[in-house]
Amino acid sequence: MVKEDSIPIKLLPDLKQQFPYIEFIVCDPNENFPPPGEKDLTILDTVIGIKKPAILNLDDFGSKGKTPISPHDYDLLFHLLLLKKLKKINGVKILGIPLNKSRNIIHQIKLLISQLTN
Repeated sequence: MVKEDSIPIKLLPDLKQQFPYIEFIVCDPNENFPPPGEKDLTILDTVIGIKKPAILNLDDFGSKGKTPISPHDYDLLFHLLLLKKLKKINGVKILGIPLNKSRNIIHQIKLLISQLTN
């Protein structure tokens, strides 16, 4: 729906080729999410305010103290915090992709994925 949110999807073909042993699942976090039986999630998503790809967790966003005022304010962060509060998930690692897509972003992401899988 939002152009900036499509960056991770555009990167998927390269990532799938580089990491054939990882199952990348494209999903809408508001529909059938999380997958049944999944309590520890790893998400590839666009993150506003970072300069380079980074591994983040929910605690990195905790200082925002964001509470939705309307359904339009209901975003992935709020959804994940709610799932954790309801004990539907244990935790989340977010592989954050910055809005400024640099030339070596794929290389940086590959390094982070390698850290996650080791």
